Amino acid sequence: MKTFRPDYGIIIKIVKEGSTVLDLGCGDGTLLSLLAKYKNVRGQGIEIDQKAIAECVRRGVNVLHGDLDQGLAEYPDRSFDYVILNDCLPEVRHPEIVLTEALRVGKMVIVGFPNFCYISARIQICLFGRVPVTSSLPYQWYDTPNLHFLSTKDFLIFCRKKEIQVLSAYHLSGRHRVYFLPNLFADFSLFLLKPQKEKAI
Repeated sequence: MKTFRPDYGIIIKIVKEGSTVLDLGCGDGTLLSLLAKYKNVRGQGIEIDQKAIAECVRRGVNVLHGDLDQGLAEYPDRSFDYVILNDCLPEVRHPEIVLTEALRVGKMVIVGFPNFCYISARIQICLFGRVPVTSSLPYQWYDTPNLHFLSTKDFLIFCRKKEIQVLSAYHLSGRHRVYFLPNLFADFSLFLLKPQKEKAI
């Protein structure tokens, strides 16, 4: 799995064989196609970009056109083993609503996002007075799709406040795992979540 994007490799390891997966903001369907290949999942993607949808179809990925900010009312509670929100939470207008819906629909939720408080980003802000550009935040201020910027610490505080249980966390710097001070040294974080009221697996 070393040839995959590192976050994809972690997600493939997390997801159990034969699971049902809903990938929100699935992009071109690469992740879902890998999960189908390596974990035999039954996957469904939701994507708003028409070009990305066309690429999903080319890959043979089941995809629906949809806006995540409109909710997931068509899906019953716990209708998927996993709901994935990877690298798209900062792009939605109402991230709390989207995450709440994901936790309703999925038995577990995988969330991944760039860490805005990565050391490189801090240096660019503090020393150069510039909006940071990093490998996980590769856009200039004028062309970024991100509407919200958050750090690993911000997300953990949010989860405690909303009584969301963090089952596991994975922090990355490039292709390497980060274990020490991830809010400073990780440029991307992944979390496996479920509602607090349920017992950990």
